[in-house]
Amino acid sequence: METCDSPEDPRSPLVVIFVVIIIGLECIIGITTNGFIVAASVAQWVQNKVVHLSGRILIFLSLSRIALQSIMMLDIILSSIFPQFYMQDVVYDAFKISFMFLNYCSLWFAAWLSFFYFVKISDFSHPLFLKLKWKIPRWMPWLLWLSVFKSLGFSVFFCTDIYAISCSNTSVPCFNSTEKDFVEASMIILVLFYNLGILFPLSMFILAATLLIISLRRHTLHMQGQASGSRDPSTQAHRKAIASISYFLILYVFNAFSLFLYTYNITDTHSVRTILCKIIMAAYPAGHSILQILDNSSLRRSWKQFLHRAHLHLAGQSL
Repeated sequence: METCDSPEDPRSPLVVIFVVIIIGLECIIGITTNGFIVAASVAQWVQNKVVHLSGRILIFLSLSRIALQSIMMLDIILSSIFPQFYMQDVVYDAFKISFMFLNYCSLWFAAWLSFFYFVKISDFSHPLFLKLKWKIPRWMPWLLWLSVFKSLGFSVFFCTDIYAISCSNTSVPCFNSTEKDFVEASMIILVLFYNLGILFPLSMFILAATLLIISLRRHTLHMQGQASGSRDPSTQAHRKAIASISYFLILYVFNAFSLFLYTYNITDTHSVRTILCKIIMAAYPAGHSILQILDNSSLRRSWKQFLHRAHLHLAGQSL
């Protein structure tokens, strides 16, 4: 099956520059915040000679997001400024497979991080939960690597020459009706497989949030019975965890919906819908990383120290 030549970018130069700047800034913020998280976690690792399980997951998550946003930044630059080169088979397929693989990894690592917080904070007394709480530190490294292989398996479906369907949006009759139906069916199958890829981590987040709410309600009722009020540290920890997961779920839903539209419309790189999807997808890793720094006392303290040292360094250079 032969593909069509990629169409010229119909957008004005000002629109192209605006899109590149917006997504570029989002990616730079995301790379900076995730790079800081990696540096802070590694520094803690070196200082304490040990890294907590949450720190390991954070390192996996942040590294995947750094790679993801680097790919996104390069993708938007090439697709906007050099569309002819970008739409070559090898280049296009490499970007799409890498993008989907890193996206799956990022979603899985974030899901495991939230699940770990749920296991750590909740106070269920069920034997199965207690057994899970005891074994999760030994299982987590294997689960992280299993997520990498799962992400690779789902992203392999994007090896097919799917962007040839863009010919159906042009006046050039690239396909006969049978070929066109086959490609359209392939696109639908790919979209279904994509949604299957995000279904499992999304389900984990919903489950973790629901169980945390149940745990909080049970604990709050118990503490009220003892007249301890709602300022109990454990209660506050539950509420903080629920708020964090709720914020991330909001970002996750917007990101998942944008990814769905982007995958379904993957061949139309210059449409307004595709551009908006890319902007939302670039904002999601940066936004969640900022929330992680704000919600984590250790990271927040390290961030303040980093800003203080940077301010002193700049002040010293200005003298």
